[in-house]
Amino acid sequence: MIDEVFRTEWPKLVAILVRDFGDLELAEDCAQDAFVQASQKWGADVPIPDRPGAWLTTTARRRALDIVRRSSSYKTKVAELEVQAKRGPRPGGAGELVDEQLALLLGCCHPALNHEAQVALTLRLVAGLTTDQIARAFLVEEATMSKRITRAKTKIRQAGISFDPVDRTVLEERVDAVRHIVYLIFTEGHASSSEAEFVRGDLCDEAAWLASLLTQLLPGDSESHGLHALICFTDSRRATRLDADGIPVMLEDQDRCKWDRRKIAAGLLSMRRATELGELGMFGLQALLASFHASAPTFDETNWKQIVRTYDHLLSISESPVVELNRAIALSFVEGPEVGLAAIEPLRGPLDGYVYLYSAEAELLRKLGRESEAIDRYRLAVGCDPPHAERMLIERRLGELGGP
Repeated sequence: MIDEVFRTEWPKLVAILVRDFGDLELAEDCAQDAFVQASQKWGADVPIPDRPGAWLTTTARRRALDIVRRSSSYKTKVAELEVQAKRGPRPGGAGELVDEQLALLLGCCHPALNHEAQVALTLRLVAGLTTDQIARAFLVEEATMSKRITRAKTKIRQAGISFDPVDRTVLEERVDAVRHIVYLIFTEGHASSSEAEFVRGDLCDEAAWLASLLTQLLPGDSESHGLHALICFTDSRRATRLDADGIPVMLEDQDRCKWDRRKIAAGLLSMRRATELGELGMFGLQALLASFHASAPTFDETNWKQIVRTYDHLLSISESPVVELNRAIALSFVEGPEVGLAAIEPLRGPLDGYVYLYSAEAELLRKLGRESEAIDRYRLAVGCDPPHAERMLIERRLGELGGP
């Protein structure tokens, strides 16, 4: 139960403390201290309060005020903060708190910070992960991640990056970056670069929660609903993506009875909302593609014609050889592997060295019975040094064809 309170209240608490004290590090430390006290206090004998957020806010603000009183650099603010403390926490309307949480998320994804810093700060300050958890997620030592986060906070301080609520112009400038960071977190969880673990459920969960938070903070933003739908649909297959040996299972071989129907339902709800709000963007169209798979009772009943048309729409928005490759694969299920191979042919130059180009060609050649050519393409795929789990799948395919 305390975990659920943490997930719900952490970003609100940090946002309130940043608003009241204007210090990111102080806010984080005092929020953490309040949750430590809560975990020690709340239990069988002392139930969780009806309004845990109010208790946490009061506790964290008292701790922050104590620190401020002892800090000479904050003397000019003490009188004002003591008046606020006597009044109790500012109630703040729902809209005001939304603005502050959104400001926290946008601040973590400020363009002055590099992608690594943006990801680390979002997971630390918004999702509440520990430095050790973030370090393990991205395969670095805890000390390395700690330095990365410290440098990011220093950058925020030196650059004067504000966590104040922003106007519509700034929001529109930065929300794309926020969505990109959330999707980046999900991508690392869905197909991790880790040798030990190909599917990182913890990161998938964090990304899904962050995407859901974004839809709550920006209920009128179609692309945020599209991102949430895409993550829900894709992650619904998590339990079926690896076999007992940890080797990826192709979509056509996955047991659809084990797909998470609650996630699919949540994805359909967000998909419908994204569609109602207007023209679908990149995330919305990718979510639409994923919805065709999630809704098909069997692989053979997948609406491949509609998938091809959706890829055409996606390409009309942004040309991408990777999207063209995916379209060619979908086309092969409509018009046959020969047509699919012909569509891939022009992509050999732009996608030279791309593992999925070679593995896609190999699969189509295999279906056509051109086994020696398929072996050559699988060998090229192995040479791209794919993640360990995918390498095992390619090597299995090679073994089935009698290749070394």
